[in-house]
Amino acid sequence: MNRPARAAAFAAALLVPGLGLAADCRKESFEGADYVLCDVDMAVEDLRLFLRSPEGETLGSFSRVSAMLEEEGAALGFAMNAGMYHSNRRPVGLYVEDGEAQAGLVTQAGPGNFGLVPNGVFCIREGRADVIETLRFEAEAPACRHATQSGPMLVIDGALHPRFLEDSDSLYVRNGVGTSADGSRAVFAISEDAVNFHSFGRLFRDHLGLPQALYFDGNISRLYAPELGRSDIGFPMGPIVGTVLSAPED
Repeated sequence: MNRPARAAAFAAALLVPGLGLAADCRKESFEGADYVLCDVDMAVEDLRLFLRSPEGETLGSFSRVSAMLEEEGAALGFAMNAGMYHSNRRPVGLYVEDGEAQAGLVTQAGPGNFGLVPNGVFCIREGRADVIETLRFEAEAPACRHATQSGPMLVIDGALHPRFLEDSDSLYVRNGVGTSADGSRAVFAISEDAVNFHSFGRLFRDHLGLPQALYFDGNISRLYAPELGRSDIGFPMGPIVGTVLSAPED
C-alpha cells in the first residue's frame, strides 16, 4: 500500500470506537446551551497550528490540512479555527508555526473583539499548552513551538474578562480554548447555540474548571471531529489548530 493510501486508511480507522487515538470530543450542555468539547492530553498528543502549505499557499480548510498530512503519511485527528485573520487570511496578531514567527505580537488595544484587551496567546510547547495574557506573554517571552494570538481573553487567572456583561444581547456561535494550570490539558469548545461572552467564559471557568481561556472567533467558528461525523465547511479560514496522528509503519 502506498503512503497516501496508508494515510487514508489510517484516517478512516479513527472512526472505529475505542481506539482512543484522536482528541476526546463530546457533546455537553451548560446553562441551557449545547457545546462540543474536545480534550487534548498534551502528554501524548501532537497538537499543531496550520496556515500555509509547503508551497506557501493558504490552506484555509480542514480538507486541505488533511490532504497535506496524508501526503506525509499522517492524519488529522481533530481541528478547529484558531484565531482572527484579515481578509487575505493573514493572522491579526502573533502567529508562530514550527518555531518560526510569521506575524508579530500586538500589545495595544484596538477595535473589534481582538482589541478588547486583555487578549492573549495560545502557546504550544513540548508536552504542554497554555493560554497566556498578552502582556504577560510579552514579559515572559516563552519559546512556543506553535502560537496564535486572539482575543478577548475569556478567563484570566480564574476571573472572567472585566468587560463581559451577563445580560449582553451579543449572541453568536463561538469557539475558543482553555488550559489547565499545569499545561497538561487543553480543552477546545464550540457552541452549538448562540451565546454571549459571559456565558462562554463561564463554560470554561465554572463547568470545566480551567483558570485560563481564550476566545478564537464567532459566527464563522468551525470544527473537524470525525468521531462525531462533523467536518464544517464555509469560507476559507486563517489559522487552524489540530492534532496530528502518525500512521503506523509497514
